[in-house]
Amino acid sequence: MKFIVSSNSLLKQLQAIGGVLNSNNSLPILDNFLFEIDKNKLKISASDLETTMSTIINIESKDFGTIAVPAKLLLETLKTFVEQPLTFNIDSTKFGIEIISDYGKYKLTGFNGDEFPKLPNIESASSLEIDASVLAFAINKTLFATGNDELRPVMSGVFCQLSADDITFVSTDAHKLVRYRRTDAKALTSSAFIIPKKPLTLLKNTLASVSGIVKIEYNKTNAYFAFENTNLICRLIDGKYPNYEAVIPKENPNKLTIDRVSFLNSIRRVSIFSNKTTHQIRLKIAGSELSISAEDLDFANEASERLTCQYAGEDMEIGFNSKFLAEMLSNLGCENVNLEMSAPNRAGILLPTDKENPSEDVLMLVMPVMLNN
Repeated sequence: MKFIVSSNSLLKQLQAIGGVLNSNNSLPILDNFLFEIDKNKLKISASDLETTMSTIINIESKDFGTIAVPAKLLLETLKTFVEQPLTFNIDSTKFGIEIISDYGKYKLTGFNGDEFPKLPNIESASSLEIDASVLAFAINKTLFATGNDELRPVMSGVFCQLSADDITFVSTDAHKLVRYRRTDAKALTSSAFIIPKKPLTLLKNTLASVSGIVKIEYNKTNAYFAFENTNLICRLIDGKYPNYEAVIPKENPNKLTIDRVSFLNSIRRVSIFSNKTTHQIRLKIAGSELSISAEDLDFANEASERLTCQYAGEDMEIGFNSKFLAEMLSNLGCENVNLEMSAPNRAGILLPTDKENPSEDVLMLVMPVMLNN
């Protein structure tokens, strides 16, 4: 088998799907990219058994066939080339691979492509189509709030709730929660599933440069995403997602409106002086003044800042983990934010004052921390 391919376009596609590869695989074959040559098309796949991502690029060839190519070796070689055509000569019986560039020849040993795991078929699947930018936004807004607790795997992914009116994406790690809803994306049938973090990270990185429609097919065990010349299939997380609506406090009479960027910068500065394990900062709101303070008693460090704000409600003092609060504020793109609270021991709700898009609804919730007076 023989084919000619542009070095840059090959590297770009390999880097796009290379995030699937694990550093320690249970099957040695998974340390390879699967090349499937079909005349002028080359389909490249990478898999870790849970997630498989494939992409198709144009090549010059008259041949058909498959070969598994060592991923690390190929990537490291391609990174050193300037744009040029590369010729691949493949021995189908011994799986030897010879790459010819403008500089010279490189030989490596591949493996039988038939040993590569086959893709699962998505039987009795439901499907929907969603704009790539909408899906990218939803992933960006929710992924950071997923949990890492191995004992609660359902919380390590993003919960997708589909209905005829809207699509809702939810993530939580029990300390913070994000609910992102889009009314301009709908499904024909109501259903829900939990997508793991890894495939979502891969989608996030790839969708940034994609315009157009993403086709999603799903059943109880797998979800399949197809867009442009790329597709991704992943196993869904099995389990029941916690009732997130029950956690969101409905009555929040104390409402603070403040410039998002100055609030975020203030938190970032003050939190440098907070305790390194709790990251605790204190918000004290009285009238139209918000004071933000932090202290680390072990090292006698402390800092405080004052900001002007709009506030309706009773004067209050509440503690938050500065890391969570900063993370949430940096994932909102609006000019001003509302922080709604009911009591110092109840969750605070962050909402954008001005929506970036009329059809999106973002709600972020952060649990308070006990203040040690």
